[in-house]
Amino acid sequence: MVDPILPKVELHLHLDCCLSHQAVQQLRPAVTEEEYRQAFVAPARCSNLSQFLSYAPRALALLQTRDALTMMVEDVFEQLRRDSVLYAELRFAPLLHTSGGLRPEDVVDIIDAATEKMVWRTGIEARLILCTLRHYTEAESLTTVGLVQTFRDRRVVALDLAGDEAGYPLQPHIAAYRYAHKHGLRTTAHAGEARGPESVWETLRALAPERIGHGVRSVEDAALTDHLRRSEVHLEVCPSSNVQIVESIPTWPGHPIDRLRQAGVSVSINTDTRTLTPTTLTREYELLCQHFKWTPAMLLASNVAALRHAFLDEATKASLLARLTAAWRPA
Repeated sequence: MVDPILPKVELHLHLDCCLSHQAVQQLRPAVTEEEYRQAFVAPARCSNLSQFLSYAPRALALLQTRDALTMMVEDVFEQLRRDSVLYAELRFAPLLHTSGGLRPEDVVDIIDAATEKMVWRTGIEARLILCTLRHYTEAESLTTVGLVQTFRDRRVVALDLAGDEAGYPLQPHIAAYRYAHKHGLRTTAHAGEARGPESVWETLRALAPERIGHGVRSVEDAALTDHLRRSEVHLEVCPSSNVQIVESIPTWPGHPIDRLRQAGVSVSINTDTRTLTPTTLTREYELLCQHFKWTPAMLLASNVAALRHAFLDEATKASLLARLTAAWRPA
């Protein structure tokens, strides 16, 4: 059993896909818990990433006002507090929250201000990552990276590319990543989830991100696995989400997380979306211990790897690392 009070690091969490039932009820009181499970939570086994993502718009439709976005941040921080999260990077796509009249810069400003407030209220350190999406145009991706640049002196730290990698090409997003690199912005990108190792190779070559979101199918290519190890490209792994979505991972025992770890690839453990995939970091750790006999030392190592690859200044990293290792040190 994993001690739930041990501090944890989460690098891959979609802020706008983490509404609890309590939060949904505040925005739409008529939604019962059963309706929430049916309409907002994705099936335990999805046929593909597209089916999984089809459950996201139900929550997004509720998140189109200042009050709703503020409540979303407060709700997620409460979930993180209960999960004993020490540091979190929260990602969202600003352009998905503009149908109610908010401008993209309004969306980022509201979420950034709410995050600042909750950091001080809870003591949980946090940063924000802005997502462009696979189906976006080049102009929409450039708008998103422009927001990263505009808000880089606040809590916004990086650009991400999310969405259905099997359904849309990388080409429209190359300009945004070139802009990010030119201006010294940090970057991550989803790959190796809905497609195989070729997706990871393509993403690394075309976008040159520092980290890869998911990347679990990298294990199918020994040369890629070796490249990730040698280049210290960190994988933000979300095991339960992968089992729910990735066709080649039908069960938890078949998840490649332990093979990647043994191959020397830097990996962290994350929840991905706490609505679509109802889990916690504590639960993910328990499943790793159950299926792969992970020890506290292995769990600590994944948290240390996460902090080392976090989009943080070195002084903050050092402070958080000291708190993390002190808490996990055996009595």
